[in-house]
Amino acid sequence: MADNQGNSLSGMSEKQAQEFHGIFVTSFLGFLIIAIIAHILVWQWRPWIPGPEGYGALTQGIDALANVIVSRLA
Repeated sequence: MADNQGNSLSGMSEKQAQEFHGIFVTSFLGFLIIAIIAHILVWQWRPWIPGPEGYGALTQGIDALANVIVSRLA
């Protein structure tokens, strides 16, 4: 059987484990911040819970906007 000689089960020293933990926590927090920002932007683009008229009200607004844009281009 392998002898750890004072190392942890992972085979890392205490200093290596602390360094890995620091990098892991920093990268996790960075990912978490990016995910939160992405969810907020998607929520603003299209809410996950539709209003009382459903998603049909959203398409009416988009159609009206498209008509305004096309009329200004023509």
